[in-house]
Amino acid sequence: MSPNPVEKHKRAPLTTPSDLGSNAITDISAALRALLADTFALYMKTKNFHWHASGPHFRDYHLLLDEQAQQIFATTDDIAERARKIGGTTLRSIGHIARLQRIPDNDADYVTPQDMLAELREDNRHLISILRETHDLCDEHNDVATASLIENWIDEAERRTWFLFEATRQSK
Repeated sequence: MSPNPVEKHKRAPLTTPSDLGSNAITDISAALRALLADTFALYMKTKNFHWHASGPHFRDYHLLLDEQAQQIFATTDDIAERARKIGGTTLRSIGHIARLQRIPDNDADYVTPQDMLAELREDNRHLISILRETHDLCDEHNDVATASLIENWIDEAERRTWFLFEATRQSK
């Protein structure tokens, strides 16, 4: 009796050819999975604050956070696809995100607009440090392509941090 073709595909390994060594694939794809979890966590928090913004600067904050959330979300597919391109795997569920994320959630019923922006500013700064650590790992394994992508994501996160900083400045 021949094996069921559906069962055969369920067990087929995800072997993508790569010139990176097996240690590099393991290390970098693990770092990219965690980075992707952090990116989804930051995206969700940014959308949460976008949906729950209030006060006299509502329109400005609502639009700023929507723009930032779109930019953050746009990186998710690139991160996941990079992990697959080098021969690794990526996230599989919301639970997987929760197990790996280092950017904390905020489930508070109410957060002041200033606190929202300040928290997102610090979360973006945290993301920048994670991106730099991942870049260093890519450099160790000579993964120039992933490092190059990360450089752009650092620049985007620095811009978001700058905008959030300026939006939270107190006038004298």
